[in-house]
Amino acid sequence: MSLPQFKLLRPRTVQEAVALLTNCRKNEGARATRVIAGGTDLIPSMQQKLFEPEYVLDIRHIAELKGIRQTQTGTEIGALTTLAEIEHSGFLRQHYSVLAEAGATVASPLLRNMGTIGGNICLDTRCLWYNQSLTWRKGCGFCIKKDGDLCHVAPGGTKCWAAFSGDTPAALLCLDAEVEIAGAAGFRRMPLQEFYTGEGDSYRNLRPDEILTRVFLPASSADYRGVYRKLRIRGSIDYPLAGVAVALKRSNGYVADARVALTAVNPAPLLVKNAGELLAGKVVDATLAEAIGNLAAKTAKPLTTSALTPEYRREMIRVFTKRAVLAAFN
Repeated sequence: MSLPQFKLLRPRTVQEAVALLTNCRKNEGARATRVIAGGTDLIPSMQQKLFEPEYVLDIRHIAELKGIRQTQTGTEIGALTTLAEIEHSGFLRQHYSVLAEAGATVASPLLRNMGTIGGNICLDTRCLWYNQSLTWRKGCGFCIKKDGDLCHVAPGGTKCWAAFSGDTPAALLCLDAEVEIAGAAGFRRMPLQEFYTGEGDSYRNLRPDEILTRVFLPASSADYRGVYRKLRIRGSIDYPLAGVAVALKRSNGYVADARVALTAVNPAPLLVKNAGELLAGKVVDATLAEAIGNLAAKTAKPLTTSALTPEYRREMIRVFTKRAVLAAFN
């Protein structure tokens, strides 16, 4: 499949990137502008004609958005830091292990060398009815997420249920991560949890003239024991069909604090509510881990957006959560 024609823009600074985005958007006749970093998701989508932008903004050469840096309040990760760097960072493995573990499961080594943490956070939501060729989608009458008004997953509904399938955001939610966004009005910062809307079609709180620039991990989340478990058909390459991240801190043999997050089973990555309260002050055994698994399964709302059945994906959320909680505690 060939790429549509577009104009390539290559800014060297964040300010230049924002200015180019703003100017492109002012052209009322212009099609959407797309931002490319690693391109591991955007390029296939453009080949499928899901996106046919007039401009593609290549931000790979903005040096200030690369690298992992320690600060007085925690750790700062540039949005252009590759997933391979996340995976192999000795500092992250030691202090934020759940993020390094999640990063190591993304796709394959080649794609982790290309893909970035910012791209994984901003990953487009996915669905069997959406991620197809133009000819295939036209034959099905399109869908709510692209060019149509019908949801094939929940017929009669007005909500898009395309699933968010990034691996690292579940880990980042467990670490209370925040993100920085640059736009024409300047910089703004928000908890990662607020970055996602829960809607499959308009899935992130990012305006057309904005780009994600940095991720912040608080010092208070350092040194939690982290585990990430992922369901996929193949042992590499594939997106998660269900993913569970657990970050847990022990004190005197008991759970001092814990967080559990899910990905690939809802239109947004989600923290499992009340999981931390149930675990706090306890010694984790099979019964308690089973209870957390059941809570996670109730949080998961998988529908027919992927190759596996919703029932199986929900059951694997329960199983993976139980195993991940036990592994993190032990």
